[in-house]
Amino acid sequence: VTVIPDSSACGLLASGRIDAVVVGADRIAANGDVANKVGTFSHAVAAARAGVPFYVAAPTSTLDPATAVGGDITIEQRDSAEVHGTQPRVTPVEGVTVWNPAFDVTPAELVTAIITEVGVLRPDYSASIADALRRAGPPSGGYSNG
Repeated sequence: VTVIPDSSACGLLASGRIDAVVVGADRIAANGDVANKVGTFSHAVAAARAGVPFYVAAPTSTLDPATAVGGDITIEQRDSAEVHGTQPRVTPVEGVTVWNPAFDVTPAELVTAIITEVGVLRPDYSASIADALRRAGPPSGGYSNG
């Protein structure tokens, strides 16, 4: 096992020295689209290009059957000061906006499998997620789509 900074993942994937990618998830839509910290989608794209399996490890509590697809998940925007800085000599350029999402959505077709406490879910995710939720029993919480 090797731990790396996020910014070096694409280069290391391209080098052929990675056997698999495993990420977490904040929320998983009914179709298997995965919302996670920003940058997860780009790691999935790099893994697909390198022919490396891309796994999501998450508890069944992150499975959200009420959200059909990842595009329905509201993505939190972070403070623009995180991008343009708060130092006295760094000022935002007038007319320039900042897009600073906290999360992104990885399409289900880039996910090799979803690993949960009730088993490994594979495509067709709509069916395997529904089955996993039945096996997990009643939810202890839930998501509101807003």
